[in-house]
Amino acid sequence: MLKILKYSFFDLIRSRWTYVYFLFYFLLGVVLLFLTPSLSKTILTLMNVILLLVPLIGTIFGVMYYYNSKEFTELLLALPIKRSSIFIGQYLGVAISLTLSLIMGLGVPFILYGLFQSSAIWEFSQLLVLGAFLSFIFSGLSYSIALCNENRIMGFSYAILVWLFMAVIYDGIFLIVLNVFGDYPLDQFSLMASLFNPIDLSRIMMLLQLDISALLGYTGALFKNFFGNHWGGFIAFIMLLLWTLIPPLFLHVKASKKDF
Repeated sequence: MLKILKYSFFDLIRSRWTYVYFLFYFLLGVVLLFLTPSLSKTILTLMNVILLLVPLIGTIFGVMYYYNSKEFTELLLALPIKRSSIFIGQYLGVAISLTLSLIMGLGVPFILYGLFQSSAIWEFSQLLVLGAFLSFIFSGLSYSIALCNENRIMGFSYAILVWLFMAVIYDGIFLIVLNVFGDYPLDQFSLMASLFNPIDLSRIMMLLQLDISALLGYTGALFKNFFGNHWGGFIAFIMLLLWTLIPPLFLHVKASKKDF
């Protein structure tokens, strides 16, 4: 698996789209640091961008890499190599290359700005960690979807639909439920619903770290009361870790049963 991972990683590192992805975050960090005097406001703006863009890029890259390397994958399947090692290695190559582009693209301008001399380093570090989680999660989800669909159009459509559901539709359904059943106690439902969406969970954790949860009103107080303590933070981390581990486990099971 390590050889497959190494090949996939360096194959993507040489891709021009990886450089475009890196340059986008580098220029975004430079522009925001130049226009915004406050590091906290810059990090808040970056959060809004990362929580939507990182899952989308992970989704697109995961699907594209699977279909573009399909012929090479079929050649590997003819060799005495475990199927799961091939697909998990390719998935990790995609996820790691995207994560490094994100971390280096944002890390370089912030380091040059003097981030280590500011107290905002912890907020920025958590933002990068959450971005890394989202890169692994959505790369794995999209790669799993592509593995289940031989038709490229269907694979792309399902993958984009998953991202759209997590990023937009899920929140809409959540708000509708809260409005319709507003007269009932929905504290436990709100907490559970946030745990089953990695984008929402990352947003809540970041808002609590920036200490602006008061902007969310009663819901923000509820989240701060739960996620603000050690147990709540531990549960949130475990849920993100589960979201990260589920796609590789699915790839392992699906690859062993799929008829190629």
